[in-house]
Amino acid sequence: MHVLVTGGAGFIGSHYVRRLLGGQSGAAPSRVTVLDKLTYAGNRENLAPVADHPALHFVQGDIADTDLLTRLLPGVDAVVNFAAETHVDRSIGNSAEFIRTNVFGTHNLLQAALHRGVPRFVHVSTDEVYGSIDTGSWTEEWPLSPNSPYAAAKAGADLLVQSYARTHGMNVSITRCSNNYGPYQYPEKVIPLFVTTLLQGGSVPLYGDGLNVRDWLHVDDHCRGIQLVLEKGAPGEVYNIGGGRELTNRELTALLLEKCGADWSSVRQVPDRKGHDRRYSLDDSKLRALGYRPRIAFEEGLEETVAWYRNNPAWWQSLLGAAA
Repeated sequence: MHVLVTGGAGFIGSHYVRRLLGGQSGAAPSRVTVLDKLTYAGNRENLAPVADHPALHFVQGDIADTDLLTRLLPGVDAVVNFAAETHVDRSIGNSAEFIRTNVFGTHNLLQAALHRGVPRFVHVSTDEVYGSIDTGSWTEEWPLSPNSPYAAAKAGADLLVQSYARTHGMNVSITRCSNNYGPYQYPEKVIPLFVTTLLQGGSVPLYGDGLNVRDWLHVDDHCRGIQLVLEKGAPGEVYNIGGGRELTNRELTALLLEKCGADWSSVRQVPDRKGHDRRYSLDDSKLRALGYRPRIAFEEGLEETVAWYRNNPAWWQSLLGAAA
């Protein structure tokens, strides 16, 4: 089996590739092609543990490049699309690149896969397309109501994917996950940002009253869910992937302070983010019916994640230096 993983040098995509080639998702495919543009959040070092695997083929490129996809897709049995701009704060400041990659890029990938007759396509999305929910949890049938430019761009991509299933009969599925955490996450997202800042003795920002609620999902559980959808998901269907651990941002901050040996004097209150969703919560019963269960308890996963950043300063310090 030949799998094309787009965005495969990013946080979640690279974990998925490491699982595939490490045999953690069953027999390793005969070929895994990683296509990644290597923007600021893409990093070849994320693939270092499998860099010498004979099945791995890395291509630096853009899913918006039609000619490149035309060359890469013949012989591909499945596409798993992680390629996206994902940081909400960046989308508020400049949404154009989010539209280009998340909407146009996904359309380009779908069209190329259609023309080349790729048998299977999984599109990786986010719970943020649903908006915000005060009580209860979203099912896959919940109307899309995104509140940030990032979420709107992902919602647009989701609708395109569904249209290719309905119009062209493509064997495509969509996954929508809750907030991910784990090793190799670029230090702009809240957990690695707070950990790397606190380890350096700095102060961390807490938006508003800190009572926004997120459901936390370890990246390994997320990738297991994606693989399950690839193997057993029905054409045209959406599958939520949840972690089952809801925390307010203030509760999460308290845990991170404790694990990094800091206290609340290291926290500074900042004005709330524009359009900040209050609460996310996924009902993932549909995927659980296929056999999914998160395996990594949040407390255990967070402990291991903090330890990974503490033990790998060269990885994240090089990124902070490049960003500066």
